[in-house]
Amino acid sequence: MLTPKKQKYRKAMRNRNGIKGKAYRGGQVAFGDFGLKALVKGEINSRQIEAARRAMTRSIKRGGKIWVRIFPHKPITQKAAEVPMGSGKGNVEYFVATVKPGTILFEMTGVTEKIAREAFDLAAQKLPVVCRFAKPPIR
Repeated sequence: MLTPKKQKYRKAMRNRNGIKGKAYRGGQVAFGDFGLKALVKGEINSRQIEAARRAMTRSIKRGGKIWVRIFPHKPITQKAAEVPMGSGKGNVEYFVATVKPGTILFEMTGVTEKIAREAFDLAAQKLPVVCRFAKPPIR
């Protein structure tokens, strides 16, 4: 699973209101021939990213190349079960990548469009955000 090697602060503030507007960076297919684009905002944790990556890799039978365009930098904390209020913030449980609408999550090359669509459909089922198949802009 993906986790950051180093962090400036061990525990970050959640700030779910900060995921506003559309993605103005990372919104176009840059590396591969096809992409998976998020249509809504949300948080995708490292387990979900890995599950989607595995589903795609198995679907294309380890042919082609896949790029993961998101990384879970934000730590999410949780308190233990049945702990009373107070006594500080909980421990870091997992990491999430915040995603804005229009962000390209994954890219793929080296396979046909039909195979890529099937692989991205399987990956989209593993993710908590609504996704769509994307192609690079015509140059």
